[in-house]
Amino acid sequence: MATLNASQQGLIKIKQARSQKGWSVDDFRWLEAASLVLGTNWKEQGVLAVGISEGTWKRFLAGKHPINAEAFKAYCQILELNWEEVAQKKVKDRRNPITPQPQSHPTPEGISKHPISPSLPLYADWDEAPDVSTFYGREEELNTIKRWVVQENCRLITVLGMGGIGKTTLCVKLAQQILDMQDTRSVIWRSLRNAPSPEDILAELIQFLSRQQETILPDGLDNRILLLLKYLRSSHCLLILDNAESILLSGDRTGRYRVGYEGYDQLLRCVAETSHQSCLILTSREKPQGLAKYEGDSLPVRSLQLTGLPETEGRELFRAKGKFTGSETQWQALISRYGGNPLALKIVASSIRDFFDGSISQFLEISQQGIFIFDDIRDLLNQQFHRLSTLERDIMFWIAINREPVSLSDLQTDFVTHVPPRELLESLSSLQRRSFIEKTDGGFTQQPVVMEYAITQIIEKISQEIQELPNAEREGNTQHNPTLYSLLRQSPQGGEPGSPTSLFISHALIKAQAKDYIRETQIHLILQPIINESVSQLGSVENISHNLSQILSHLRGKTPKETGYAAGNALNLLHQAQFDMTGFDFSGLTLWQAYMQGVHLHDVNFSNSDLSRCVFTETLGNILFTAFSPDGQLLATGDTDCNVRLWEVETGRLLLICQGHTNWVRFVVFSPDGAILASGGADHTVKLWNVSDGVCIKTLIGHCHETFSVAFSPNGDILATASGDRTVKLWNIRDGNCMKTLSGHTDWVRCVAFSPDGEILASSGADHKIKLWNVESGECLQTLTKHQSWVRSIAFSPRGDTLASGGGDREIEIWNYHTGESIATYTGHTKSVYSVAYSPDGDILVSGSGDRTVKLWNCHTHTCIKTLHKQTNEVCCVAFSPDNQTIACVSLDQTMRLWDYRNGQCLKTWQGNTDWALPVTFSPNGQTLASGSNDKTIKLWDWQTGNCQLSLQGHTDFIYGLAFSPDGQILASASTDSTVRLWAANTGKCFQILQGHADWAYTVAFHPSSEIIASGSADCTIKLWDWHTGQCSQNLIGHADKICGIEFSPDGQILASASADQTVKLWNWKTGHCIKTLPAHDARVYTVIFSPDGQTLATCSTDQTIKLWDCETGQCLKILTKHTNWVFAIAFSPDGQTLASASHDQTVRIWDVKAGKCQHICVGHAHLVSSVAFHPDSKVIASGSQDQSVRIWDVKTGKCMRILRAKRLYEGMNITGVRGLTDATVLTLNSLGAVSLDR
Repeated sequence: MATLNASQQGLIKIKQARSQKGWSVDDFRWLEAASLVLGTNWKEQGVLAVGISEGTWKRFLAGKHPINAEAFKAYCQILELNWEEVAQKKVKDRRNPITPQPQSHPTPEGISKHPISPSLPLYADWDEAPDVSTFYGREEELNTIKRWVVQENCRLITVLGMGGIGKTTLCVKLAQQILDMQDTRSVIWRSLRNAPSPEDILAELIQFLSRQQETILPDGLDNRILLLLKYLRSSHCLLILDNAESILLSGDRTGRYRVGYEGYDQLLRCVAETSHQSCLILTSREKPQGLAKYEGDSLPVRSLQLTGLPETEGRELFRAKGKFTGSETQWQALISRYGGNPLALKIVASSIRDFFDGSISQFLEISQQGIFIFDDIRDLLNQQFHRLSTLERDIMFWIAINREPVSLSDLQTDFVTHVPPRELLESLSSLQRRSFIEKTDGGFTQQPVVMEYAITQIIEKISQEIQELPNAEREGNTQHNPTLYSLLRQSPQGGEPGSPTSLFISHALIKAQAKDYIRETQIHLILQPIINESVSQLGSVENISHNLSQILSHLRGKTPKETGYAAGNALNLLHQAQFDMTGFDFSGLTLWQAYMQGVHLHDVNFSNSDLSRCVFTETLGNILFTAFSPDGQLLATGDTDCNVRLWEVETGRLLLICQGHTNWVRFVVFSPDGAILASGGADHTVKLWNVSDGVCIKTLIGHCHETFSVAFSPNGDILATASGDRTVKLWNIRDGNCMKTLSGHTDWVRCVAFSPDGEILASSGADHKIKLWNVESGECLQTLTKHQSWVRSIAFSPRGDTLASGGGDREIEIWNYHTGESIATYTGHTKSVYSVAYSPDGDILVSGSGDRTVKLWNCHTHTCIKTLHKQTNEVCCVAFSPDNQTIACVSLDQTMRLWDYRNGQCLKTWQGNTDWALPVTFSPNGQTLASGSNDKTIKLWDWQTGNCQLSLQGHTDFIYGLAFSPDGQILASASTDSTVRLWAANTGKCFQILQGHADWAYTVAFHPSSEIIASGSADCTIKLWDWHTGQCSQNLIGHADKICGIEFSPDGQILASASADQTVKLWNWKTGHCIKTLPAHDARVYTVIFSPDGQTLATCSTDQTIKLWDCETGQCLKILTKHTNWVFAIAFSPDGQTLASASHDQTVRIWDVKAGKCQHICVGHAHLVSSVAFHPDSKVIASGSQDQSVRIWDVKTGKCMRILRAKRLYEGMNITGVRGLTDATVLTLNSLGAVSLDR
């Protein structure tokens, strides 16, 4: 069937025509008229009547997908458009699909070797480029700049002019015309309005030019610029960076860059100096410093200074606003007076139409009575802004603060007091008529220059209030500033809506619950400038704090309507100013929109305060899985804290904590009706929870190994579970009975998924296979074999035609599961693919990987269309929201992120803060105890006093391994940032970084007599290092899974290693030869240690046992079996008589080695115990736990002698009597150190 797509210009025409008829994107009223045109009743069957799904229809209107020619022509006819003028012209030699190339590793210099095709098809990324369907004049400028780009191949063009002059409109129009010319260039448009870093912009440009093939971008600005230039040389591309004044110093006419943005200077210079076949266009109000020397009429760098519209074109703009009367002279005077500035003319036209009945002569007569002379758009805005009502000004401020289009309902919510919808709509309509705001599909917004003006007004007013309100309040000093004093006395509810009040009370300076990138911009462009201005006026941050305290003391105890956003603003300002808020008094206040994630609030008093709409840090361990509820309003997570949590998506609030699992929660899934939540755990059980109250309804017991995956059948009657016991079980949800056990896998079963019709169940496993089962009979229908490693995740497409699978071989396979054929292989990830999920419409597949990226794949073209990069650790789970708008992404950096996958922006981040004590070790002299944490620090303790002497910072991820050198002078640390660091133990200074592991470094050990260090990693290798030089001298390869533990024998001849592959290996470390392999356990082996005499080897495992081995023969001597959960760590006493063990069962056990008997059970930790170490005198042991503490135990009695704990984030924070928090949030705050005397 013939298909047609719309050109860029055609889409604009469609949008304009649709807007005139009042039709939204998903409005299908046009079908009624189309029925008459086509002679068929499309109204009954909708677009499906001609084979178009609603998803396809929306993609067509977004310019991303063609539709059949019949529907295309009918739609154009109904819109009264010529379909030939709307349709995109087909170019035969540009329609070949691009086959994605596998991602290669960067060169040593950090520059990608990825092949670049010079003949890529047309490709455009408009981001948030404005609609330019209405365009006045500028033919000469447009032709000039088009000639520079197309004919003269200019590399860099700057378009300059004052705000509102039309720079953006001109450049968007240019890009559209170039695309419509079928020029070979691709186009990418980016706004610098929110001041993104040069590194972030380079990342977006590189990913666009590489068609998302550049997964791992090189570090450093230099390397990223070199990679960009490589693509600019090999492809024709038009890059437009709009609003460059945002990265320049404000008010500096020399075009100097703001601090932190000097990288743009380097980027522009390289683009200007280097020969390439692309063009970068920059729009700015001022020319960036250093570009003039590259410019010339015959040089490839040009600049275009835009001036105002001439009289004729200015009149056209007025005609679009309404009817106006005036003589030729008056028209000339009017347009000349405002310099032909399009935005200024729009604003003035609205004023003349509304206040002077369109009479230009009356307006000129009135305006000439003042001394106003137009020099800059700000002058005009100043004059017009003062004519606005209080409510209109408040709306202007809220729209500017929100930064992106805001809906009517959200705008109403922003106001402290209720504003009647009628009054709000009237004010919005008035502002729109005057061209102060614009209406888009997303809501109300402002042009950049107007938004910047409003933000400037906010900064000035708030700074003035912080400076003068306390002075006015003291002793009733109304003489100092009577207006400000009266505003402080008056609540935002005032008498009438929009009555004057303090801006500090009525408006939030940042919105804690805003999208992440919006809040970061609010901090950067509003909060920090207020701090800078206030420090300039008051002299110090301490004086700012004093004034804010004075303001809050006056507001304390008043109603939320009277206090508004003041307290939240104060807290956000103090945190951004890096003020130590220890002991600060926020009691009896309303703290709306306070952002407290990651903020130290030791001993801060929030008693009797309203903490609604605030954001806090969560006590998240590592989240392992997440799932949306069917209605998209909730997110469920399972984590290593053994909890299932329920979150409200819109606000990010924690609603419920479901407790009951005794080990990691591996998987969560909602029932199709959303009433039940199922979770599978490493405790071998499956639990069913009531979503409404978090109560456990049933516990399904039957698996004899970890439950890795659970899935509901489409009708909700059956639950399928996958386990490490190599089976799949089908359960009856009503009675909890196991209906069938499906056997056939030869290794762990990692994932299960039902087909959309519920008739087939797919399972995948560590045996590299995918099996398809008949649900009714339990028969295995077929086995899919192509993966070269374990298959961690599988997903059926919603249409039921394909199955996607992701595995340890770094590939994603797309299967026709009916025939068993592999349709396509997606390559690009550089590490294991842990999770795959289809979008609800089946058009996009999302994947999460150990390479710390999330990729989006077009399921029709089988190409990568976007890569999301912000994760700082492995991505273990991805999920699409039911409305197809967002993606939830879980990473092992204790975060969960919500993404708008269309623009690649991070909308929300849930950040955990659990200062786990992971490894612990005593110094050889016994005076110091070192502990490593997931907060990326190492702490050195005087364990006898409990004082932390030093905190070592440098690692960028969790610390899993610690070891002192035999003389105690050096401390070595192994981290999940893949490095080993060496520290001077007495000073805490890092003097060597050992780099070479390709994955997490888990463990480290010093040789007892030589200058050798060994490290074990998740890359399955052991590396031997010369710690003096930092050079790797030997690689020991043989394990099939990550190395969890290593230790040298006391005589230094042998190195032992423990691995997740369930084995222990003994190595001749000098030759690299493996002497012996012990099939040690039935599960992961976490630790291996030698007895002090070197005769015995001890190991521990997630099979809950400790084993003692004869080193010489490899014979197992004893098995110690009292622990009831995983055993993470063991340690021999220096005299070899005693063994200590640490377990997931929250206990430490002390064993008599000779008898194999447990002497003491040390109870006290509230979470899993991850490490244990003996003091050199054998009388004391230390244990580290995920309850954020280190405990010191008496070996003789088994009693706890001391608890070492660093101050938690909210230590001593008083939340007695607080309002606006869920019970789950209160529990979270308590676990982070907060105290609530009333609970």
